[in-house]
Amino acid sequence: MTIGQVTKSTGSWYEVDVGQGQTLKCRLRGKIRLDDSAKTNPVAVGDHVRVHLDDHEEAVITEILPRVNHIMRRATNLSKQHHVLAANIDQVMIVASLLRPKISPGFIDRYLVTTEAYGIDAVLVLNKADQWSEKEWDQAKELSAIYSNAGYSVLCTSAHRGDGVHSVHELLQAKTTLISGFSGVGKSSLLNKLFGQLNLKTGEVSKFSSKGTHTTTFAQMFTPEPDLRIIDTPGIKEWGLADIAGYELSHHFPEFRSYLALCHFNTCTHAHEPHCAVREAVDQGQIHPQRYKSYISMLLNEDNRS
Repeated sequence: MTIGQVTKSTGSWYEVDVGQGQTLKCRLRGKIRLDDSAKTNPVAVGDHVRVHLDDHEEAVITEILPRVNHIMRRATNLSKQHHVLAANIDQVMIVASLLRPKISPGFIDRYLVTTEAYGIDAVLVLNKADQWSEKEWDQAKELSAIYSNAGYSVLCTSAHRGDGVHSVHELLQAKTTLISGFSGVGKSSLLNKLFGQLNLKTGEVSKFSSKGTHTTTFAQMFTPEPDLRIIDTPGIKEWGLADIAGYELSHHFPEFRSYLALCHFNTCTHAHEPHCAVREAVDQGQIHPQRYKSYISMLLNEDNRS
């Protein structure tokens, strides 16, 4: 019996780092999957697990050790199952593009609500700056102001030219970071610029659909430098909120928090009630209308999807 950390998940097999440069290819004990049927993947990259060699010298994951944290989303539109993206992480880096594929504020806001719900820091990276016209630069400045006001770090980068790459590298130091975003936003290109030894596969964005192709097939953890871990994930098309009730949603918008106790009604949904401090803050320019619009969309949309 040994303890290790899951560094790759294919859904059927798991690679587990057991130290001293040794990685075991493991399967999952069936009982674990049955006991956690509410999740599409009971074991996620980043999990610390116990591994046992069976009578045939095959490595089997027999136990998932307690997690410091994890982040998950609803698996599909009508599904009640959840998909765990990663476990035991320090921060999430959401990579987005202003062009192809075009940024989706709804997607970003749902992702940020999830990081807040699970107590995980988040950073927003606006990539492909070398392709921006004056119009995109103006949009980047506005988005930077919106999310900086909400308390998030925002970086503008170009994997092609190297813009902002040093700042990204600084944010990754001494942390385990989940890298996520739409397909085609340049996640793999950015990581290759930072850590050339990874040599991750990159893909083109379709001119017809303006959507990227999946170049990352499975979630995988890399340690390109001592005490620096990154988890690269497949591109995500949409984000469904998991286990976040409507009454707690407003608490996951950081810029709302100082106003919540000022509402006339302690059960205020900030949608229609009179004397709502949150709506007054929107009217006074203290909360950006786009963020408030995202909040209302999530609150009223029973499916909670972008």
